[in-house]
Amino acid sequence: MSPSPHTGLPTASASSEPPQAPAHRLQGASAGKPVELAAASARTATKASGREEEERRGRPRRRGSVAAQLFAFDEASGVALVAGADEAGRGCLAGPLVAAAVLFDYSKLTGPARGSLHELRDSKQLTPPARERLYPLIVAAALKVSVISRCSAALDARGLHRTNIDALSGALRTATASLAEPVECLVDGFPLPGLRRPHRAVVGGDRRSAAIAAASIVAKVVRDRLMRDAEEVHPGWSFAEHAGYSTRAHREAIMRLGPSPLHRMSFQSVAYSQLRIAEM
Repeated sequence: MSPSPHTGLPTASASSEPPQAPAHRLQGASAGKPVELAAASARTATKASGREEEERRGRPRRRGSVAAQLFAFDEASGVALVAGADEAGRGCLAGPLVAAAVLFDYSKLTGPARGSLHELRDSKQLTPPARERLYPLIVAAALKVSVISRCSAALDARGLHRTNIDALSGALRTATASLAEPVECLVDGFPLPGLRRPHRAVVGGDRRSAAIAAASIVAKVVRDRLMRDAEEVHPGWSFAEHAGYSTRAHREAIMRLGPSPLHRMSFQSVAYSQLRIAEM
């Protein structure tokens, strides 16, 4: 089975022992300099050299980094397997809603595998190139990744909230299927009544949990790729530029061209109201 051009799945996992930092020794004080100052200088050189080594190996440069805090939140659950789910496109006027779930095995997510994710954070805090750069690294580091897309017609037929909840539940269900071990399931914001596994809704989860942040990046990258493809099929609405969000240029395009087959007609938009008035 060939991988999807939008997701690049199936996934792989990666693990290894953490690299050892280089050892440094204090040679002694230089002439005319107190021993305390020489020792302080040596410690500063040691830290600088350590940072250079960590950066060369792709590891986080400090324990207080955003990624380190996200990983610490997940590991505080006390279990090795942590799955996070998030979505992209919930507030758009056009295009699909994409939900993703990422399962990390923290017994294996060590050393270079974890270090490769040192830029990890909420997808909204990253530039498009940074998200694209992190996407394959997340796929490689995760034990499993699941993506579910729901089209505009489904959103109009079933409603946004219900469709969103079902998509998040399905993504987590797929990512954790057949696992007998305890799994900490985390979802950004919403409890999921249809998910039989115990789970926890985390308010602002994409800024607190590594697994949720990774899922937010996966969902955003997949959806942006879909919208770039949509631009080729439905030119004129500039979907590649705004990805279906309610920008001024997008609303003006709706006024000029009318809605496309990708537009969510159940959404209350000023552009739709003005279009109906103009047609009267």
